[in-house]
Amino acid sequence: MQKTNFIRHKEPEMHINKPPEKKLWQKPGPFSAWYFILVFLLFYLFQSMVQVKKEQIPYSQFQRYLNANQISECVIRGDTITGTLKLKDNRTNKPRHFITVRLRDDRLAKELEKHGVKYNVTVENHFLSNLLFDWIIPFGLIFLLWGYLGKKMGSMGMNFMNIGKNKAHIHAETGKNVTFKDAAGVDEAKQELGEVIEFLRNPEHFQRLGGRMPKGVLLVGPPGTGKTLLARAVSGEAGVPFFNISGSDFIEMFVGVGAARVRDLFEQARAKAPCIIFIDELDAIGRQRGGPVVMGGHDEREQTLNQLLVEMDGFDSSKGVVVLSATNRPEVLDKALLRPGRFDRQIVVDKPDLEGRIEILKIHTRDLKLADNINLEVIAKRTPGFVGADLANVANEAAILAARLNRDAITTADFEAAIDRVIAGPEKKKTTLSPEEKHRVSYHESGHTLVAELVPTGEPVHKVSIIPRGIGALGYTLQLPEREKFLATKQELLDQIAILLGGRVAEEVIFGDVSTGAQNDLERASEMARNMVCSYGMSEKLGPLTFGKKQTSLFLGSEYGEEKNYSEETARAIDIEVRDVITTAHQRVKKLLQEHRSLLDALAVKLEEKEVLSGEEVNTIIKKG
Repeated sequence: MQKTNFIRHKEPEMHINKPPEKKLWQKPGPFSAWYFILVFLLFYLFQSMVQVKKEQIPYSQFQRYLNANQISECVIRGDTITGTLKLKDNRTNKPRHFITVRLRDDRLAKELEKHGVKYNVTVENHFLSNLLFDWIIPFGLIFLLWGYLGKKMGSMGMNFMNIGKNKAHIHAETGKNVTFKDAAGVDEAKQELGEVIEFLRNPEHFQRLGGRMPKGVLLVGPPGTGKTLLARAVSGEAGVPFFNISGSDFIEMFVGVGAARVRDLFEQARAKAPCIIFIDELDAIGRQRGGPVVMGGHDEREQTLNQLLVEMDGFDSSKGVVVLSATNRPEVLDKALLRPGRFDRQIVVDKPDLEGRIEILKIHTRDLKLADNINLEVIAKRTPGFVGADLANVANEAAILAARLNRDAITTADFEAAIDRVIAGPEKKKTTLSPEEKHRVSYHESGHTLVAELVPTGEPVHKVSIIPRGIGALGYTLQLPEREKFLATKQELLDQIAILLGGRVAEEVIFGDVSTGAQNDLERASEMARNMVCSYGMSEKLGPLTFGKKQTSLFLGSEYGEEKNYSEETARAIDIEVRDVITTAHQRVKKLLQEHRSLLDALAVKLEEKEVLSGEEVNTIIKKG
């Protein structure tokens, strides 16, 4: 019964480098030391295999053979004695060879001479074996492990030999260009960026009158609106190299690395001018300086920001280097970064309107096989508040659903199911409600639906469902706005609170009891009422004032609390006023549902029977009542 917020997805960029073809006449690569080590190991193994097989005997047995005059000759090497017996092997009829571990016996030489044994004493040479097992193999394994770890660490940007190098992805002008035709719904932003393109193409046009191009352009907007795509489109339109790097790529665990990477980035950009430097998520390094240093932290981020400020002050914009950046949180950026001479121009990339969503859908469906009766305008009307990434996800989900059902083309029903999936999550086919729960959920959603149709400013209901979706959502009511809205009046907010309370009040009226299904509804209604009192100045008792100030972490970049700029007495008055707003809305909704009890019963019965009702079916039931 909870309503799911829109989920925005950022499309990943894929960089595929095709390996060069190897010519037949191409010389082989350099000789590797591992070849030598392999040959040496094979030679050592072969030498061990061709050695004469020796019989291991105890030293006592050796003494008995010696006393019995059965030893013809022997060689004494350190602590071992090897030799040949006079006895022959029964199978091969060859002399038997033996090896034993000798004891410290000073009389051994006399005994050998006494029994006429030819003997020789040699000093054992373990140079090759010591060299192999004590030096070559251990150090070889160390270097092999070091090389493997070096490659892994280098791929993560932690290669110690190149730690000061920046990690920018360079898209050359010879690659597949992204142009303004690939970006839709951002006409104002494209018009602003057109001057940047004109400067990169023809800088003399601006310089002849003494003007200069802004050194930096900051793209501001919600996630998924196409800020990165616009930056690449500027590069594609101008036909210049494009340096793409994220703000977090500058920061490492070592102090000074971020500043070194900033210097290296601008040096490469000057060498390839004219070009574009695009820094995504600028707030990762550009947050306001100052404030307490967190435990275990250091001033690495401030050093990186200082170096960025110096570089943007130092380079000449007439050389054709333009810095584009994007952020979702411009309010946390340092003031020195936004002053004239650095990021001179701020361009808002906002959520698209209806026409913008239609154009975006055309782009994301141009490679899809659509049915003939598809109307993209209807789909765009069903997706208010969606950004480009959301619409791309809807088109992709529709294609997947159509393929799963073995359709020849994508239909409107596939898009409807994809929108429901993006808004409320996937269907939980294995979650089966009991008859009692299904009955209660039907009245809960019917309460939302009926109140939305009865209040003056309520948006038309497009669909009602009691099929479980997502996480904890046992049903949902989807309203479709008739037009784009940018402001909300007090009456509209009060009607929205009434709609949110409709499900809980319907349970009270029908069952005389309430359930936990209205948790999300109550949270949203309470937050909306508090904003009306504290932020919008819509309280008659407290007057047109705002109370409280949001506090933002400079290091985490998120709101972690509220600065209390009012007294305890005012706090009690705020709590009373918020409670009055919710209580008044609750009484209003209860009166509406009691007066239209027959409509509520009719909607609930039909919804429990079909599980999904369209807006037309809802209107038919209400008109009959």
